[in-house]
Amino acid sequence: MDVLAKTINFDLNIATLPRFIAVEGPVGVGKTSLAKRLAETFNYDTLLEKTEDNPFLARFYQDRKAAALPTQLHFLLQRAEQIEALRQGDMFQPLRIADFLMDKDPLFARVTLDADELKIYQTVYQQLTLNKPIPDLVVYLQAPADVLMERITNRGVASERHIDLAYLTQLNEAYMEFFHYYEAAPLLIINAADIDPINNEDDYRHLVDYLLSIKSGRHYYNPQAHL
Repeated sequence: MDVLAKTINFDLNIATLPRFIAVEGPVGVGKTSLAKRLAETFNYDTLLEKTEDNPFLARFYQDRKAAALPTQLHFLLQRAEQIEALRQGDMFQPLRIADFLMDKDPLFARVTLDADELKIYQTVYQQLTLNKPIPDLVVYLQAPADVLMERITNRGVASERHIDLAYLTQLNEAYMEFFHYYEAAPLLIINAADIDPINNEDDYRHLVDYLLSIKSGRHYYNPQAHL
């Protein structure tokens, strides 16, 4: 369990915690890091994207038009396999946190694929996503494209070095539109531009305190950084 959960008075009542949490947001916003830390705090299992296993991703960032379809289909197949394992397993034990939301997958397809490729993708998506589980809570992390660009540059992942600001801006707009209409599960929208919940204990504590208060509906968390 996260050492912070031992030192801060979180009310980690298993009976009231969301059993399946999905953390979402554009590349560079910190969704995987947050999902991992929440999993440590709540003693949950993780369901994480395996970006390093996608052989097309580096080519996609270099030439999005040429590599968009195989990149998208690889991620779709991977996510569907993970969700199917979750669906067939015991949905009551263990508890899980994912760094992706299956419903959001078509967002990337609409941004990156042409009309003919999109038809192929949609046919596969509809076949693979029947009976997918709905999260008990979705956490959507937001940050401006220039903040995302700075974070991506600072972390220095080789496959991401060709990501540009125009793509991040387009992606951000698609995310905002998607979650503007999202109503399938309780939703927490977090302005993550000025906080660091991974390295700043106060930022993390305040975020988790707010997250634990959510039972239904749509919520906005717009915090100030804690120095």
